Amino acid sequence: MLEDKNQERTSLAELGEFGLINHLTKHFKMYHSSTVKGVGDDAAVINASGKETVITTDLLVEGIHFDLSYMPLKHLGYKAVMVNLSDVYAMNANAEQITVSIAVSNRFPLEAIEELYAGIQLACDTYKVDLVGGDTTSSTKGILISVTAIGTANKEDIVYRDGAKPTDLIVVSGDLGGAYLGLQVLEREKQVFQVNPQNQPDLDKYTYIIERQLKPEARKDIPKLLEELEVKPTSMIDISDGLSSEIMHICTQSKTGCKIYEDKLPLDPQVISTSEEFNMDSTMIALSGGEDYELLFTVSIDDYDKIKGNPNLTVVGHITEKNEGMNLVTRANQEIELKAQGWNSFNKD
Repeated sequence: MLEDKNQERTSLAELGEFGLINHLTKHFKMYHSSTVKGVGDDAAVINASGKETVITTDLLVEGIHFDLSYMPLKHLGYKAVMVNLSDVYAMNANAEQITVSIAVSNRFPLEAIEELYAGIQLACDTYKVDLVGGDTTSSTKGILISVTAIGTANKEDIVYRDGAKPTDLIVVSGDLGGAYLGLQVLEREKQVFQVNPQNQPDLDKYTYIIERQLKPEARKDIPKLLEELEVKPTSMIDISDGLSSEIMHICTQSKTGCKIYEDKLPLDPQVISTSEEFNMDSTMIALSGGEDYELLFTVSIDDYDKIKGNPNLTVVGHITEKNEGMNLVTRANQEIELKAQGWNSFNKD
């Protein structure tokens, strides 16, 4: 958490906008034949080859979505891409291109922006997506990052939020709550550091949950896995704002209800132990924590035998008729109405 004050700093003004873009993007590779023209012209050219095109975008703002006192710029670049790729995979599509636009204040030298783009490039190389454009401009305060992701899918393969039917099973990939608890640990250590800058945090026992916060991974593997299992979800969404919020989106758009079972929620042991340390309810964290970027989807009950026992997937409930409401079934077999308590960027608190 200590900054090296002797780093070489190159003013962005020395390069100018176009020089900066050329400098930052010259080492990016192209992975898709659908990318006809990438960075370097007035617009990118993409050939979708008769497939459906999926487009999503997210804006990350310093002080709202991230804190640079504990978020390394390389991790920030990586995470900014993951946030968008996750939305593409939630459509059961394949991500192929991204654009990246940034606004930065003069407190950031070239070397800092290089770190940011090193994370973006790592994401592109890891997930085999092409950087095809974007924009750079100045900011009066902090840094803003806008990423747009473009994907393709066959029309019959795309999955929306509105296809869930009563008796469908509710399934999640991976485990829940780690990203939120990782944030709590980082915020606590930030406060300790502010009181005593010489204090060096011991974060070894929080490695997994901190990585879930600082370097999340989009679940590109899940659509491929489902295809191999010959399972097509009836609805799907990514878990960015918490399980409760996301299943409520599916139920609202599908005009259904649901039952989520508390004892089925997938929790990593580090989530359970850290919840106890912070005196928090691990169930509420799993339901409302957010930023896990796992996939939440529904499948026909007829497909249960195809997915049961798969270590990547957990059945956490089922879809019901709309008049039955959206409920959590507790370990004591009591039904509690689900509430959307996840991330809200316009919440004053």
